[in-house]
Amino acid sequence: MLTVSVKWQKKVFEGIEIDVTLPPYVFKAQLYDLTGVPPERQKIMVKGGLLKDDADWSAIGVKDGQKLMMMGTADEIVKAPEKAIVFAEDLPEEEQATNLGYSAGLVNLGNTCYMNSTVQCLKSVPELKSALSNYSLAGRSNDVDQTSHMLTVATRELFGDLDRSVNAVSPTQFWMTLRKKFPQFSQLQNGMHMQQDAEECWTQLLYTLSQSLKAPASSEDSDAVKALFGVNLRSRVHCQESGEESSETESVYSLKCHISHEVNHLHEGLKHGLKGELEKTSPALGRTAVYLKESLIDSLPRYLTVQFVRFFWKRETNQKAKILRKVDYPLELDIFDLCSEDLRKKLEAPRQKLRDEEGKKLGLQPKSSSKDIDVKMTDAEAPSSNEGGESSTAGQQEGASSSSEKGTHMTGIYDLVTVLTHKGRSADSGHYVAWVKQESGKWIQYDDSHPSIQREEDITKLSGGGDWHMAYIIMYKARFVSM
Repeated sequence: MLTVSVKWQKKVFEGIEIDVTLPPYVFKAQLYDLTGVPPERQKIMVKGGLLKDDADWSAIGVKDGQKLMMMGTADEIVKAPEKAIVFAEDLPEEEQATNLGYSAGLVNLGNTCYMNSTVQCLKSVPELKSALSNYSLAGRSNDVDQTSHMLTVATRELFGDLDRSVNAVSPTQFWMTLRKKFPQFSQLQNGMHMQQDAEECWTQLLYTLSQSLKAPASSEDSDAVKALFGVNLRSRVHCQESGEESSETESVYSLKCHISHEVNHLHEGLKHGLKGELEKTSPALGRTAVYLKESLIDSLPRYLTVQFVRFFWKRETNQKAKILRKVDYPLELDIFDLCSEDLRKKLEAPRQKLRDEEGKKLGLQPKSSSKDIDVKMTDAEAPSSNEGGESSTAGQQEGASSSSEKGTHMTGIYDLVTVLTHKGRSADSGHYVAWVKQESGKWIQYDDSHPSIQREEDITKLSGGGDWHMAYIIMYKARFVSM
């Protein structure tokens, strides 16, 4: 055993023992404890050069009491954190909810899964949450009745509670207000509240919000809900028997996917849903006649809602029966061919821009220059004329552009963001669940009070064909491009 001293910078460490039976690396480890200089950075001067980790002490010739010189930079001393470490479970509940990446579930108050799943789907629309956050009694229109006002406020408060909580939220106040506004949701059977149709809840709630959130007519965005969800349809109504023909327009909040033995895919069902027959009095015939109604989409919403028409009234059982047929739907939906000719013209330039952008990602050359796109966009945005020679409405002119984001335009392509499913054989029984895509891209299943992460590839498997969860209402978000 040898005893040496080591000089490092301005310091001298005396009385360091060297066990010559162990390799020099052990000696370097001792110096690391004293100086903080890692062994790989230590340069220790000995006879013949630098001390190597595996050198032989007897060959080096270090003597007892010898003074060695060391060079090297020490590691930075780890400082204590300025703020005390806080574990996730110790954070305020609102911060926990933010870190979680998705909001809380809703307590089932007794057959209220139809309501819970509707709320979770609509809550996923940030623009709707923003409109609700700006709603107040002062801004309430004279046309809005007290129960509609109360339901709007209850919706706003429930959305806020869900965002602030990590534990399941009880929607008691919202449920009471919903039943006060719409007494049909108070139906009892054997002393318990009955299961209700989620589509009816969705429609009634959205209609109430559309009335409450309407701004004064002078406002630029007078109808927030219509701007988000409204689809304008232009229809041709034709009577084959008399040859009469007319056109009409209407605004709806969802498209219908009609299901028959011919329908295997959502797109086919939407085409069926835009065609139909109706009976009305024919002035030419002087009696009731059958008319064929064919509709096309004349303006696009930011969020496109589709209802799968799975339930029908069965006289034999005197209740709503369910069509279990499998109908596939995509994560990406293109509805260009369902649009009117005027709207297609407006969509051409944005769609080309989108194709060019996607092509660039694949290393492909764009087919058209920005100059070509600018010319096309000017032509597409020019006011179109109908058969009567009158220019189209402002809503039709802006059918392919965003009302809230200047310079961005719709493409007719939509991405799936929510799926509301039903499990069971009847609308008045079974179980409803919401499946919602988060901003992070994760899909969350909201089964009442139990949210859980799901794989995206499993979302399109909710297409029916058995007794498992199957899509009943789905919602897509518009894809935009900057022009």
